Amino acid sequence: MRALWLVLLIGLAWSPVGSAQLTIEITEGQDDPTAIAVVPFEWRGRGALAENIPEIVAGDLQRVGQFSPIDKEDMLGFPSQSSGVFFRDWRAIGAEYVLVGKISQASASDPYVVQYELMDVYRQQRILNKRLRGTGAQLRDIAHQISDDVYEQLTGIRGAFSTRILFVSSQSLGKGKFKYQLKLADSDGARPRTLLDSAEPIMSPTWSPTGREIAYVSFESSRPAIYRHEVATGRREKLTDFPGINGAPAWSPNGRYMAMVLSKDGSPDIYVMDLGTRALTKVAGHYAIDTEPAWMPDGKTLLFTSDRGGRPQVYKANVMGGKVERLTFYGSYNARARYLPERNALVLVHRADDSRSFQIAIQSLETGTMQILSRTELDESPTVAPNGAMLMYATQYKNRGILAAVSVDGSVRFRLPSSSSDVRDPAWSPYLN
Repeated sequence: MRALWLVLLIGLAWSPVGSAQLTIEITEGQDDPTAIAVVPFEWRGRGALAENIPEIVAGDLQRVGQFSPIDKEDMLGFPSQSSGVFFRDWRAIGAEYVLVGKISQASASDPYVVQYELMDVYRQQRILNKRLRGTGAQLRDIAHQISDDVYEQLTGIRGAFSTRILFVSSQSLGKGKFKYQLKLADSDGARPRTLLDSAEPIMSPTWSPTGREIAYVSFESSRPAIYRHEVATGRREKLTDFPGINGAPAWSPNGRYMAMVLSKDGSPDIYVMDLGTRALTKVAGHYAIDTEPAWMPDGKTLLFTSDRGGRPQVYKANVMGGKVERLTFYGSYNARARYLPERNALVLVHRADDSRSFQIAIQSLETGTMQILSRTELDESPTVAPNGAMLMYATQYKNRGILAAVSVDGSVRFRLPSSSSDVRDPAWSPYLN
């Protein structure tokens, strides 16, 4: 048991092959989603656009499961502004909301201008009217921003379509050799780009609170080490390279500290590093295995996984010392906890007493009740969207490691499989603007 637990500290075994190109497969949505017509935008310029903005917006909204975009073939017209929207026609095809817009560019050297309006069909009024500007390379960003605006207007919750995700993939080079890659992509898996190539494993990517930096564990120097990496420049520095385990980095909410797991003094323990001075402070030291730290919003409390009670369970401790409190009791295994402030709950990996399946669950900190969210069996590494509405995790599908996502109420699910590779270790960014 202890040997297996040590393996889990570093990451579950996986077989890397191919390259990563994520695609969306929606597997379950809400029973009565809101019908919205995302009308093709009018294009006033030369040549073809590099991105189909309405298609991206419709895909974003459909992915969260709360909306059902109406097929273009079912639309009775394609207005580009509110004055051309005849509400009776849209009611006839069941649309509750209509999004219209137009894109223009005065000359090849000028920015693109995107004007869009959202109409409430039953109230027969315009409820959103905005204009955005950007370069051709920013058209997809503009589309995600429109999705964010529409989502917030209709749900009251800030959209997270403009955020990014990190994940790890790999490519087989033959003869037992692999190229591991740390990738950055849009929240829908589009526009993946490689931040780091390595012949050795990469794991545990995590974001700084500003989203300008990331941290991760790399084995490129023959043993695990924690690196700090600037996303825009690629500049990076090694933070730790102690003998034994160097793992599970986690930035504090103010960005000044990083929690991590080190075994330099024997058993794996939680430490907090002052990123300015590199000074280390041990948190809740114990002869048992402590791992997977995550910060609470107060910046003073850490969640972590420990087997000090005999089996892996979730605990919390103040970084300055004091009593360690156990938080999970139901099930034989609870680990990798992340705090969900919107529900005062923990998102975690859970295994019931009589099960061999590892699934993603939410446990209320007020009542202790546990809700199972995922329906697969080897789920790990949950990461929560910054608006608290969705979470992503790694799982297995058709004998391949993929990413999947589920809403926090369990009503919406989708997969992001890659075309030819295993992917894992997702990390959802904070808001980036």
